[in-house]
Amino acid sequence: MSGLRELIRLALKRDRVFLPAWLGFLAFAVVITGSSYKSLYDTPRSRAEVVHGLGDTPATLALYGRIYADSVGGLVAWRLLGISVALAGLMSILIVVRHTRAEEESGRAELVGAGVVDRRAPLTAALLVAAGANVALGAIVAVALAALGIGVAGSIAIGIAFAAAGAMFAAVAAVAVQLAVFARSATAIAGAVLAGAYLVRAIGDAGPHWLSWLSPLGWMQQLRPFASERWWVLALALALIVPLLATAFTILQRRDLGAGVIAPTPGPAHGELATPLQLAWRLQRGPLAGWALGFAIVGLALGSIASDIGNVIGDSESVRKALTDLGGSKDLSDAYLATSITVFGLIASLYAVQAILRLRAEETAGHAEMLLATATPRRRWVLSHVAIAAGGTIVLLLAAGLPAGVAHAAQESDASQIGRVLAAALVQVPAAWVLGGIALLLFGVAPRAGAAGWGAVALCVLIGEIGPVADVGDWLLDISPFTHVPRLPGGPMSAAPLTLAVIAAAVAGAGLFGFRRRDVG
Repeated sequence: MSGLRELIRLALKRDRVFLPAWLGFLAFAVVITGSSYKSLYDTPRSRAEVVHGLGDTPATLALYGRIYADSVGGLVAWRLLGISVALAGLMSILIVVRHTRAEEESGRAELVGAGVVDRRAPLTAALLVAAGANVALGAIVAVALAALGIGVAGSIAIGIAFAAAGAMFAAVAAVAVQLAVFARSATAIAGAVLAGAYLVRAIGDAGPHWLSWLSPLGWMQQLRPFASERWWVLALALALIVPLLATAFTILQRRDLGAGVIAPTPGPAHGELATPLQLAWRLQRGPLAGWALGFAIVGLALGSIASDIGNVIGDSESVRKALTDLGGSKDLSDAYLATSITVFGLIASLYAVQAILRLRAEETAGHAEMLLATATPRRRWVLSHVAIAAGGTIVLLLAAGLPAGVAHAAQESDASQIGRVLAAALVQVPAAWVLGGIALLLFGVAPRAGAAGWGAVALCVLIGEIGPVADVGDWLLDISPFTHVPRLPGGPMSAAPLTLAVIAAAVAGAGLFGFRRRDVG
């Protein structure tokens, strides 16, 4: 397969930041989960309380799945295989789409194909890079958990589950890029399959359990690490991967370069996008709807177990102290809600950064240059995407806070809880705006360093999740804007959100000023 080695080297060079960032983030999540669960649930009684508390709650079953062992390893497997393996699938989807359909859409694949390059080489290279990333992730996870003393066989099973989940959705993405004409459509198709797999698994774990066997993510839980591992379940993953790859390569050999099985629908006879804001909304409404749906589902699940968090924790003073330190309230339900909503704020900042960096994607694709060649000024084009990012952040936190408040109010039989939880969600907005403003500053001043906006979010995640528990210095905690957000519900209100909003506006203004003074492209 001519050109394969060179394409693999090119992909690895292009992903020299992307891959280490993903692998580092997932590995960090695994290590933190393993170490915290080992210290927090070090007695059979504390673990039994989790199994009989969260293990019987429908919302928790839907969110994380079923607990198959009451050991520390069993709880770690339950916590990781519910959500984290889905992130491995998302990583694989992004890798495959990035190096296949996105290259065709930009025209680079045609230039590469004009050389001595086999037609199958780009897809094969993308799949091999994704496979290598998944193998590396699986090895890191297995070694990390085994080093924590949780258990070798179960740690290997969890590592294999991560790698297998990533491989399955790399195969799904390989088919999606043959179906769609545009990279974002291929990502949406593969992402919808991933979301559907999670939803089927959630319904199966919370209700009729046989449904979870219809989900590839459910198979990874059925591997049952630390509970007499079922290694034969991996044959199901292989049975899915092989036909998907065969289908992808068959379609690839028969379609034209740049074409897809699903032809794009023609646009309206008369243009409907009269303003840059309408165009920005058209480009970003799909991702925003997906984010909002995810926020609403998770918010409903987390809010429904807030009243029972004390029963889940039991008499573990260390867990209670850690939760009250993070939540800023002596009331466990309020501390739990405050901690959970802070996580929503951090995730909403990811959306804000993504929406802002769409400006850079439009610029590198050449779309911005064509738009700015008209009477549209630079400032108006940038502000249209800023408006979507800022408004979308509010929508996401409303989508999380309202269901969480309704669920908590229903448990407490107290309608006032809706307003309390909703207020706790909305005070996170200015902090997320600050990180979006940093992304805009990077776009305007140093566009090639725009990816550092994701690094800023990752730094805030580390500070927020570890800082209060690890007792680091105040100067480090103060770096994160989320440190200054009032810990609601339960904590006192302050003027910090207003101050953060002013800071976000100032940083964003500096980014806009920088973009107006630099060359496009």
